[in-house]
Amino acid sequence: MRKINYLVVHCSATKEGVQVTPDQIEQWHRARGFSTIGYHYVITLEGSILPGRDINVPGAHVAGNNSDSIGICYIGGLDKEGKPKDTRTTEQKGALVHLLTQLLSRFPGARICGHRDLSPDLNSNGIIEPWEYIKACPCFDAGREYTSL
Repeated sequence: MRKINYLVVHCSATKEGVQVTPDQIEQWHRARGFSTIGYHYVITLEGSILPGRDINVPGAHVAGNNSDSIGICYIGGLDKEGKPKDTRTTEQKGALVHLLTQLLSRFPGARICGHRDLSPDLNSNGIIEPWEYIKACPCFDAGREYTSL
């Protein structure tokens, strides 16, 4: 089994209320040259936790940290105009807590974070600040929200 240091929360960067399937995400990822879907789990608008890439295989979801992380993607992340927004439904929020709790019991010590939190520290101060984010994903502060887990 791989050593897992990060549980990385992502959004699909799709508009609020628009359902997307793991198969659609896999098509997008294959078009980018990936062998399959880059995420290990996908959480639908209704809160279903669907499998993606096998968790024993490194993901393709966060450059530089794929080998020691698990990628979790919730559907959404953009408002109706296409701007970053926390669009998680109540069901998605519950599913994320459930899945992250399970994964933490399997991988104790793993850090929960958002994709944006693994952006390069451009000023080398040890803190990834909002101006350093490569992207807004997952459009909320996952590390802070799940501190209590």
